[in-house]
Amino acid sequence: MTAIRMVSSVLVLVLMQSGALCARRFRGGRNPQPRRSSPPPTYRADRGDTTESFPLDFTAVEENMDNFMTQVKNLAQSLYPCSAQRLDHDMKLNFLENTSVTCNDGSPAGYYLKESRGSRRWLIFLEGGWYCFNKENCDSRYETMRRLMSSSKWPQTKTGTGILSPLPEENPHWWNANMVFIPYCSSDVWSGSIAKTEQSGYAFMGSLIIQEVVKDLLNKGLDNAKVLLLAGSSAGGTGVLLNVDHVAELLEGLGHTGIQVRGLSDSGWFLDNKQYHCTDCVDAVSCAPTETIKRGIKYWGGVVPERCRQTHEGEEWNCFFGYRVFPSIKSPVFVVQWLFDEAQLTVDNIQLTGQPVQEGQWRYIQNLGIELRNTLKDVPAMFAPACLSHEVITRNYWIDVQVKGTSLPRALHCWDRSLNDNRNNKAPPKGCPVHLIDSCPWPHCNPTCPTIRDQFTGQEMNVIQFLMHMGFDVQKMAQQQGMDPSKLLGMLSSGS
Repeated sequence: MTAIRMVSSVLVLVLMQSGALCARRFRGGRNPQPRRSSPPPTYRADRGDTTESFPLDFTAVEENMDNFMTQVKNLAQSLYPCSAQRLDHDMKLNFLENTSVTCNDGSPAGYYLKESRGSRRWLIFLEGGWYCFNKENCDSRYETMRRLMSSSKWPQTKTGTGILSPLPEENPHWWNANMVFIPYCSSDVWSGSIAKTEQSGYAFMGSLIIQEVVKDLLNKGLDNAKVLLLAGSSAGGTGVLLNVDHVAELLEGLGHTGIQVRGLSDSGWFLDNKQYHCTDCVDAVSCAPTETIKRGIKYWGGVVPERCRQTHEGEEWNCFFGYRVFPSIKSPVFVVQWLFDEAQLTVDNIQLTGQPVQEGQWRYIQNLGIELRNTLKDVPAMFAPACLSHEVITRNYWIDVQVKGTSLPRALHCWDRSLNDNRNNKAPPKGCPVHLIDSCPWPHCNPTCPTIRDQFTGQEMNVIQFLMHMGFDVQKMAQQQGMDPSKLLGMLSSGS
């Protein structure tokens, strides 16, 4: 390698490092949380669509390395001032060009965008936030959660976290993609298609908002995309299942057949199971999941994937539940789902604070984990930790959670590689799993689960404290397993 090529290589690496340092500096000195055991991300040429690696030969400057690196850093800083990057790491608000597509209250819908020039990968994220299904509870939602129904007070910029972060240490696989965040302001699980009327008092245009965002982005570089990942959490996760094929069909209809459309559904795989005990159907939290969706789909003018609609004609509400809609989806979808999802338990009327959980509730919770496992067993790409939580892909700890020794970012990277290999008729990479589900049977038996906090005191709880809080009888369980209680406690602590 010539000296010029070597200096060029070093410069590129230093410029990349300078960018990451500037990002941290201008985001309030924010430092990532210490990682449990995750190795630093590596960037290799075999990834195909990410940063290249540059082999370096330092032989010529071995004896004067410190002086050489000082000169290179000084040059890099003069070429790459941090001030030039200050505005580039936040996503900026854009309102839709089509002003007839609106939020619930008629205010303009929109999206946040951070472009990554040169990248042909796009990530569009759908925000979550429950829903409302009649005039009364939509009025109440408008009074208490207006930002989820109106754009009137949206900030001009938004900082991405988790899979939307531009920092490689927080987002090792997608940090350099074009990032799009679509705020949830339609209250319809991203399914609605009707304008505001005097009778309803609100517009429900979730599915139309997604389509209009995609159309707008075609003029901002999406037309040159290689991969579009439609991601979402909670109601946004369900929105991915409902819309990923719509997006693929829209792009194909507009002549953009080369864009690979994929889905990432986080905490949106809900079950239409029987509640632990039934209550009056007042709002989305107290009402049985099937009942709210049955009412909502009529109120919203809800649109579901055509193949699912044909399968469940007259009962299209079925398509809002992951295991029922998934078999009809043509696009590749990766499912992320906590086995003990807090939102699912809430709508099932299981309370996990206050008094210890009763034996009947404990059995119900364990059965929920079993039911979820059963519905996920035929999903080829998935990540399902045995944790009590809700949403993960935009959390800054998303890189820490592991299933069978594999983190979620690693699993997503393996999934991307497997899809690329399938297109190129290659054998899938060995040691790169994409179907990951915990087998241990109770909440937080996985030691990498997020920290649990008591909702009343705010104090952190370890696994044993949490299980005792839930009424778990260690002595009885040890006796049933034929082992010493202290040995069982040790196994619980380690997540065995």
